[in-house]
Amino acid sequence: MNQELIASGIGTRQFAVQLSATRRGARLARLLVTEQLRSWGLPLDSAALVVAELAANAALHGRVPGRDFRLTLTVLGHALRIEVTDTRGDRLPVRPRATCECPAESGYGLLLVEELADRWGVDAGRVPAKTVWAELDLDALR
Repeated sequence: MNQELIASGIGTRQFAVQLSATRRGARLARLLVTEQLRSWGLPLDSAALVVAELAANAALHGRVPGRDFRLTLTVLGHALRIEVTDTRGDRLPVRPRATCECPAESGYGLLLVEELADRWGVDAGRVPAKTVWAELDLDALR
């Protein structure tokens, strides 16, 4: 489903796509977002990085064999909302700690999301789903 809406004089844009919960699906999510934001004339670097991380997490930690994840972009007013919904509601992301006693090879993705997004969080969906979302204020990106 891909839709653009115009509601009450305020331009509301929405793009949604369902992708396989694989590395290929996560890569495709980033590429699709880049093209969609370009077509909307919006800045894409920070958003593409956030999508890449959230989609990779959905493919790695939120994967249930045979089930996809959904990516939704919504522009409402001056904010871009990125949502990635997967079918592992039992595995919630943990807010990253700014300091770590020992360096690790992985686990920095949500730290990146926290730095790039103005807000982010997790919403429980209908069992067994969860949605990890991030919002970027567009005025700050221009």
